[in-house]
Amino acid sequence: MKKLTAPFIICIAVISACSTRHQVATHISANASIANNGKVLTSLWQQRAAEYKALCFQAYNMAKFRIDEAVKQQAGKPLAVVTDIDETLLDNSPEDARAAINNEDFSTAKWKHWTAQSAADTVPGAPDFFKYAASKGVTVFYITNRDEDERIGTLKNLQKFNLPNADDAHLLLKGQSSSKEDRRQQVLANYNIVLLCGDNLADFDALYDNRPAEDKREATTELLKQKFGSKYIVLPNPTYGDWEGALYNFNYKLTPAQKDSVIKAKLKVN
Repeated sequence: MKKLTAPFIICIAVISACSTRHQVATHISANASIANNGKVLTSLWQQRAAEYKALCFQAYNMAKFRIDEAVKQQAGKPLAVVTDIDETLLDNSPEDARAAINNEDFSTAKWKHWTAQSAADTVPGAPDFFKYAASKGVTVFYITNRDEDERIGTLKNLQKFNLPNADDAHLLLKGQSSSKEDRRQQVLANYNIVLLCGDNLADFDALYDNRPAEDKREATTELLKQKFGSKYIVLPNPTYGDWEGALYNFNYKLTPAQKDSVIKAKLKVN
């Protein structure tokens, strides 16, 4: 009998643990990369761990407190909340799991096939919070780096859950730049932004733009530490984001083997 590799064993364990609601592909590569095996497990955590739900509830419970405070102090321009969409409001873990368990790197075409289905569920606590904010007279803006050709599927997905302000006027897609600063400024022209919600630090501040290195990201986070939980509400996403890009110096052309070498070099191991 052929000896199974450790990644193969991990993937088999994941398949046996997954619910029928989140079925995964049955074809598993015995040579799956460390990076993709990690994404299998993080997707499983996002789908199954009560701890993940607790962190999301914690974030959105804090957001409700901040809304209540802002409404009491309201003066001048009307209030708004700005939110990211992916892994902040919509849960894309089924697509992340599909790619990872098949040992696939990110594919724009396959991602857009997923978003066109409008099949994503919501992040725990998110619909309740945004509906609560709207009930207090706070306008919701969705600033996302999805592309313009994803507009129809995105709106349909948001509207499926009766989310407030889920219309063309309040959905600000990527356009020419992945930086969200210009779009935040568009909102600020007519509203006072009391909260920003996101899973990636560039969702909050332009200091995280232009692909800063890991040490710069850490220094910026230290500089802005008073805003987290106050004006910035962060949702957990261990599967992807600028944290991963910074790990690889934002070189998205690395092969799986090269990514694994970076992970081995940077990971603390006893």
